Amino acid sequence: MRIIGIDPGLSGAIAVLHNNKVLKIYDMPVMSEGKKNKRQLNSAQLVNIIKENIEKHEEINVVVEQVNAMPGQGVTSMFNFGQTFGAIKGVCAALNLPIFFIRPSKWKKYFELINSSKDSSRTKAIEMYPSIANQLSKKKDVNKSDAILIARFFSDTRLKDSN
Repeated sequence: MRIIGIDPGLSGAIAVLHNNKVLKIYDMPVMSEGKKNKRQLNSAQLVNIIKENIEKHEEINVVVEQVNAMPGQGVTSMFNFGQTFGAIKGVCAALNLPIFFIRPSKWKKYFELINSSKDSSRTKAIEMYPSIANQLSKKKDVNKSDAILIARFFSDTRLKDSN
């Protein structure tokens, strides 16, 4: 089974796991928009990333962190975040891929990351996958770690549920 874990948002990431092995990790593809060069999701590149990680005759599941508006977040940033989240859903629908949503509290509790620093998920992912530590070496790689753990949570809990 191949699982594509997505930490949504313009600073998010995408992780591709096959039988719990990390095959690839990507930063969320973004591009500049307008005169102010604001970032927006590059939906075409997202389609390409997902398509290149689909194997025929293999079960594919896309797992996206289910996020909501956060207190104190500006209207514009929430709109942009929602736009990105919706585009991810649309891309998966267009590619005919099943999509599942996981609340942050669920996967963080599973990995004992509740009330820990944001960087703790990076540490956890490196402990689980030491061979990719070099790809998670920067503080900004926490989003890649989150995407890996989101996919791994789905794999671990879904396999348990189906037995």
